[in-house]
Amino acid sequence: MAQKPEGLPQHIQHYIGGELVDSANGELFDVLEPTTNEAYIQCALGDSADIDRAVAAAKKAFDEGPWPRMLPRQRASILYKIADEVTKIKDQLAQIESFDSGLPIRQTQGQANRAAENFRFFADLIVAQVDDAFKMPGRQINYVNRKPKGVAGLITPWNTPFMQESWKLAPALASGCTLVLKPAEFTPTSASLWNGIMERAGVPEGVFNIVYGTGKGAGDALVKHPDVRLISFTGSLATGKVIYGNCAENMKHMSMELGGKSPAVIFEDADFEAALDSTLFGVFSLNGERCTASSRILVQRSIYDKFVEAYAERAKKIVVGEPSDPKTEIAALVHPEHYKKVTSYIEIGKQEARLVAGGGRPAHLPEGNYVEATVFADVPPTARIFQEEIFGPVVCITPFDTEEEALELANNCVYGLASYVWTRDIERAHNFASGIEAGMVWINSHNVRDLRTPFGGIKGSGLGHEGGYRSLDFYSDQQSIHVTLGDVHTTRFGATGYADNDLGLGGPSA
Repeated sequence: MAQKPEGLPQHIQHYIGGELVDSANGELFDVLEPTTNEAYIQCALGDSADIDRAVAAAKKAFDEGPWPRMLPRQRASILYKIADEVTKIKDQLAQIESFDSGLPIRQTQGQANRAAENFRFFADLIVAQVDDAFKMPGRQINYVNRKPKGVAGLITPWNTPFMQESWKLAPALASGCTLVLKPAEFTPTSASLWNGIMERAGVPEGVFNIVYGTGKGAGDALVKHPDVRLISFTGSLATGKVIYGNCAENMKHMSMELGGKSPAVIFEDADFEAALDSTLFGVFSLNGERCTASSRILVQRSIYDKFVEAYAERAKKIVVGEPSDPKTEIAALVHPEHYKKVTSYIEIGKQEARLVAGGGRPAHLPEGNYVEATVFADVPPTARIFQEEIFGPVVCITPFDTEEEALELANNCVYGLASYVWTRDIERAHNFASGIEAGMVWINSHNVRDLRTPFGGIKGSGLGHEGGYRSLDFYSDQQSIHVTLGDVHTTRFGATGYADNDLGLGGPSA
């Protein structure tokens, strides 16, 4: 086992109503270190009793506390402090995140800065936000009154967990909601840093709560709790379908970012080297454990052989090593369960397509969840590795002849999260992008985020969008208020002496 990071608690406890507490049933679960799969810390195993306590604390903070009633500038000042506190612990966070999730240390070092930027962005946004007002001169003024929805349930994934948590925490807090966070059970350790961050930043007691545990235990109880007004979930399509059904009972608002099998379409006129660099990074960064990975690469036939050869050659040179080594480009997958899933897909792929790179465990790493950068070529669209999300360092390359065939291949999938188009023809780029069934398209780039834009997918990749004002819309109720400024014509039901023309509905009209 690599050296355990300093500053970790003896065991991880829930954070409810401003206090660290054990599970009501006293149960714990082991957290595994991915390079050996040995347990290195224990975490409280929450269930419905713990969710009940956390939701009660959040509801009390919402109903009686100052957070939802603060002016936007007041909440913004605390969000800035959260960002500062996150930045202060960036080195500690990078070490914990790398150790806990198996991500290369060179890729976790930027997570704190990205998480801090999420809080600063939404702090700025709530101060600058303008809501609509409509005036009918002399008759009526109509305006939108924005109010926080209430208690938010946030369920986050295990890939880049701390930063993914910040994507949900920042807009939920900015909007004035109180919340219960349920982190992924594979990677709970970095989430435990939020307790101290929130306290030092001055977040009022009960506004922020964490309950750890499994999806079937704590997660299911959070989704079903009648006092939780909305659920923001990032995870698998299968789990998303269950949450969708369970939210219906209490008519909860939902935002779900589910999976992806994102195509990168490379036309013959593309910048070859740029497309090569970008698609390699797009699949193999973060150990391939990323929902927006360009895991289906569609290449025009005239450059197909050249691209496959170059891609395989580069993939074979990718450095697979320990997470703590700054030279490592791919490290250990997060958990033995996930390792088993990814390697099973690699074996399936060997029967479905041509293996041109990787396909096994690196010889110098005999234990732990290590997988070589794996590349399959000549992958038919009927193959499971073409259709199903693998979520690891595995890529499929498929040829196409025409633009129409490329679009059909790109859309031939249950998912619709991200997509990438490589061409120098700007007219084709725009037209082709609009035809792709995906929530996000990048042209001549990998997924460089602009926090103002909507993030989310269509089809099997989810429901709803977050990002920018759409996040504030999700965490807020928008109430239309209509104020009369003058006499309003009202048909007088039940009164005598109706005029012949006094039978309409009346009322002002724009």
